[in-house]
Amino acid sequence: MTTEQYKRPVPVPDEVSTPFWEGCKKHELLIIRCSDCGYYIHWPKQRCPQCWSTNVAPAKVSGRGTVYSYTIYQVEGPPGFKPPYSVVLVSLEEQEDVRICSNLEDCPLDQIKIGMPVEVFFRDVPEEDVSIPLFRPRKGTK
Repeated sequence: MTTEQYKRPVPVPDEVSTPFWEGCKKHELLIIRCSDCGYYIHWPKQRCPQCWSTNVAPAKVSGRGTVYSYTIYQVEGPPGFKPPYSVVLVSLEEQEDVRICSNLEDCPLDQIKIGMPVEVFFRDVPEEDVSIPLFRPRKGTK
């Protein structure tokens, strides 16, 4: 990370999302998983939408997935996002319907493709005591 100050919005964790953001600080992607049926749940919830169990807890996932959908913003957006920039919806390899929305970096915008293999990495924002999960093309793939 550069020494310049991070200017993008940062998350404000709540009781349910705090484990996700604490995992990010450790450079671990933690997704809530039902201990009864094994279903992954994202965005974090306190009850499994498959079996209605409240026996759910954070579980570390690989951070690998594929681009499910994406858009390229050509106009000014939230503070700190200089157009053009991409926003991707990534399906995680652990469970296709678990998707994370983030930015794709280290990839020319004209090379983003649906189905593209990606991996998570984390941008530390020390002045905010947070790490932001971002995605980049998976090493060794095209």
